[in-house]
Amino acid sequence: MAGLALGLGLGLGLGLGAAVVWAHRPPAPPGARARFPCRFFAHRGGCGERIENTLEAFEQSVARGAQVLELDVRRSRDGVVVVCHDRDLARETGVARDLRATDYADLPPYKDPLEVTFSPGSFASGSDHHIARLEDVFQRFPGVPVNIEVKEDDDELISKVAELVRRYDRLDISVWAAFDHRVLRKCRQEEPAMPSIVSMRRALVLVALFYLGLLPRTHVPEAFLQVPLPSIINRTYFPVRKGCLGALMAKMLQKVLMRKELFKQLQDKGVKVIMWVLNEDKDFAEAFGYGVDGVMTDYPTRLRRYLDQHPAHERPGEVGAGGQG
Repeated sequence: MAGLALGLGLGLGLGLGAAVVWAHRPPAPPGARARFPCRFFAHRGGCGERIENTLEAFEQSVARGAQVLELDVRRSRDGVVVVCHDRDLARETGVARDLRATDYADLPPYKDPLEVTFSPGSFASGSDHHIARLEDVFQRFPGVPVNIEVKEDDDELISKVAELVRRYDRLDISVWAAFDHRVLRKCRQEEPAMPSIVSMRRALVLVALFYLGLLPRTHVPEAFLQVPLPSIINRTYFPVRKGCLGALMAKMLQKVLMRKELFKQLQDKGVKVIMWVLNEDKDFAEAFGYGVDGVMTDYPTRLRRYLDQHPAHERPGEVGAGGQG
């Protein structure tokens, strides 16, 4: 995810040129839109309160009112779609093992406590240390929308995810996510009925089109723009050097990307704007101040409390999760 921040800052000039070409392409077919509440995303299942991407974390987040569960998927050696962020399991499990070279039954348990990536120095614990299957999530939360980030350019993985989504009748409440344009293109080709996010490359193009005044006339088939809040760059995970470079990156992104009119033009097209990964009240307030549709957090209890204390930021009819019926 952090690559999006760097790409937006460093690639806007390239995006301007690409935007001119993109604006003259033939109209694309309409894309699937999100028809579910999306004010409240739980990042990695709410990994600040329970161990990331576990069923226990998802349970905790749904209980706190999360409307969308964000998770990551990869494929084990024996072809199981697993919910896990890293291919190298050293950070998450303490065992330096390649997930792709390991059968599902042999995957090690998560470490406890496990550091929260976007809150360095903070750790999460829990009773569930098991790496879940995507199918487990679908079975446990049949009515809860899930944002599925495909972590690898893997045709078999993409095909298996789509098959599971169809098998559990979740086309309208599952979202394709990846920041690599090639991966997202394959995802949409595999199952175009699922809503998808804007890739990093497409985000550059859309921002450039906005500054050229061409965005209102541009077809946007994606359902979500998911962007970082620049003000968190120097105090979270983002791999930029702190000090002058980090400050410059944050200021540049703030000026270029944090534009209410940009977000409004996308929202007018049915695109939902989501900011990540926000874990403090001041960040929630800043994000909602830009008029975004939703926030992604590691701490669902904090976001739930903030929304309860600021009802103006809670949209009517969007309280709580989408239900599990």
